[in-house]
Amino acid sequence: ISWVYQALILGLRDYFSKNGFQKMLLGLSGGVDSALVACLAVEALGRENVLGVSMPSRYSPGHSRDDAKQLADNLEIEYRVLPIEELFASYIKLMNGKEEVVGDLAEENIQARVRGNLLMFISNREDRILINTSNKSESAMGYSTLYGDMCGSLSPISDIPKTMVYQLCDYINRDGEVIPVNTLTKPPSAELRPNQKDQDSLPDYPVLDAIIKMYLEEKLTVSEMVLRGYEKELVLRIVSSIDRTDRKSVV
Repeated sequence: ISWVYQALILGLRDYFSKNGFQKMLLGLSGGVDSALVACLAVEALGRENVLGVSMPSRYSPGHSRDDAKQLADNLEIEYRVLPIEELFASYIKLMNGKEEVVGDLAEENIQARVRGNLLMFISNREDRILINTSNKSESAMGYSTLYGDMCGSLSPISDIPKTMVYQLCDYINRDGEVIPVNTLTKPPSAELRPNQKDQDSLPDYPVLDAIIKMYLEEKLTVSEMVLRGYEKELVLRIVSSIDRTDRKSVV
């Protein structure tokens, strides 16, 4: 895992140096993916060139805000908090004609798009390169928002499955707590609706990652994956989601 860690740092550092960039920013949600990317950025670019931005909404629990702040303090990076509640409420009132939420996908996605806009505003104004924090598992399943959390000039962990994200975070914490323990132990969540958890929409990550690997890297058929002991309906669901998600990668 140390080789993967060093390769990610090298790729991030090369991207910035070869393109003449120096400063970067990323959204810090308090989750594991943004925590990993922030750590990689500090190693690749130096803490003085990294800005983390927390953008809490009504659905952001206090522990996520605390975890984001603790990570920024541990890394000694610049940290800002830009609450999106007023912007989100304005969208709700405009589109719903009232202040009450409907609770549909459109409302979930607009939160991600508000955050993407804020990050791009900072990027343009301060000449910072926005870095994306999406991992391979979520991207393959389309568990991401166009023009929202997909914003960014580079996605350094887009080929890293979620299970490996945790392995990399454990490696970073090998000599002491850099990434808050709560970030690593709490159930992952997009925090776009009340009490949302990734596993409400996705299979357990060890199973999901295994099927993604078999389908995308080993090029196995559904029948071959079933012969390896995976449920046919689950395999078909994941394969279908991966195929439907192709449209996002070409936009």
